[in-house]
Amino acid sequence: MAIVTVPKKSCAVNPLKMSQPIGGALAFMGVRKSMPLLHGSQGCTSFGLVLFVRHFKEAIPMQTTAMSEVATVLGGYENVEQAILNIYNRTKPEMIGICSTGVTETKGDDVDGYIKLIREKHPQFADFPMVYVSTPDFKDAFQDGWEKTVAKMVEVLVRPAADKAKDKSRVTVLPGCHLTPGDLDELRTIIEDFGLKPSFLPDLASSLDGHIPEDFSPTTIGGIGVEEIATLGEAAHTICIGAQMRRAGEAMEKKTGVPFTLFERLCGLEPNDAFIMHLSKISGRPVPLKYRRQRGQLVDAMLDGHFHLGGRKVAMGAEPDLLYDVGSFLHEMGGHLLSVVTTTQSPVLERLPTDEVLIGDLEDLETRAKERGCDLLLTHSHGRQAAARLHIPFYRIGIPMFDRLGAGHLLSVGYRGTRDLVFHMANLVMADHEENHEPTPDTWAGGDAHGHAAAHTSH
Repeated sequence: MAIVTVPKKSCAVNPLKMSQPIGGALAFMGVRKSMPLLHGSQGCTSFGLVLFVRHFKEAIPMQTTAMSEVATVLGGYENVEQAILNIYNRTKPEMIGICSTGVTETKGDDVDGYIKLIREKHPQFADFPMVYVSTPDFKDAFQDGWEKTVAKMVEVLVRPAADKAKDKSRVTVLPGCHLTPGDLDELRTIIEDFGLKPSFLPDLASSLDGHIPEDFSPTTIGGIGVEEIATLGEAAHTICIGAQMRRAGEAMEKKTGVPFTLFERLCGLEPNDAFIMHLSKISGRPVPLKYRRQRGQLVDAMLDGHFHLGGRKVAMGAEPDLLYDVGSFLHEMGGHLLSVVTTTQSPVLERLPTDEVLIGDLEDLETRAKERGCDLLLTHSHGRQAAARLHIPFYRIGIPMFDRLGAGHLLSVGYRGTRDLVFHMANLVMADHEENHEPTPDTWAGGDAHGHAAAHTSH
């Protein structure tokens, strides 16, 4: 069992974590024609906007209440009101999602009260969907913001349906922020292959999957619709993916009476066996032959890959659910998690197969990786300099991933996604070995200091 520790450094050096508000904003981007609104200064929104544009390589809808120093001291009601009016009149959204930031939380703005006053003052907002989430960025992290936002959308937007007959073919899927749009596409295909009809909340697979819309839209260009969210209580099953989604699953069960099943991991053989068997059980159908074949392919890939990943000393920094999912699988492949850093508290951290998990930054990750002789590094793109200094292979994982294309389509779930992950990491390790360790004529044993073969004289 891992011990979770927090360093006592005065500041973060090369931060690993991202803030709650942008985690919440990303969740809102999984709703069709929505507009995320950060209640804070313009810089808060600009940071998140740049981060998401660089990661997804797409147009990102985000707005700000543009709080000034004076407005922050006196209160932000007028800024919130004007922002909502401007967004409503100019972009015609179907929903506005509001996340607080550190500056307005420090002041203590009552945004729920502001929304109530705005509804009373402007009749057009009487029934207009607006969801406010408290996400101060001076505590918690990206995953927490996503977790709170999805739970709040369930509480506000889903209609109670406890007494209605449930549609046994409908499944609500509540995915964690560690899943990519590509992961959601894969999960949709798997669930539909069992004859079930999934609804994802949020659904980044149809909003940030890199497609080109027919017309420009200032709001999100895909995602689950507000009306569909309202009817999620009519589904017979709820599937939560990632420990962070327990809160949303509990909110759904309380609101609609629909029980939820939580899958903390979907990377690896055993977690996917459990997921596939659950789908077979709730659908009443046998497992399609394609997944029996994919399972065999994964087992073969694990057999091939363990020669290269087994025994690796791994340094990994990621949000808790991503860390637990991929880190546990690497352990199952024979890797050793020796330097492990995350961003926020989570119940899964204690179950990680390592001695210690540090809630820290990339400096902590690099320092421990160097001390413990790690030879594989996994984290987001800001870890590339550390990998270069350590001279070890670097596998990019999580957000942001701004120096590679296709970040939104990387797969790590299902038999197929896990198989691809094995191949990508094993190939990375093989390439590093070929580049730095394969013997050549210049490095042949017995070479002189300049790499030239020593002359041998027979006597």
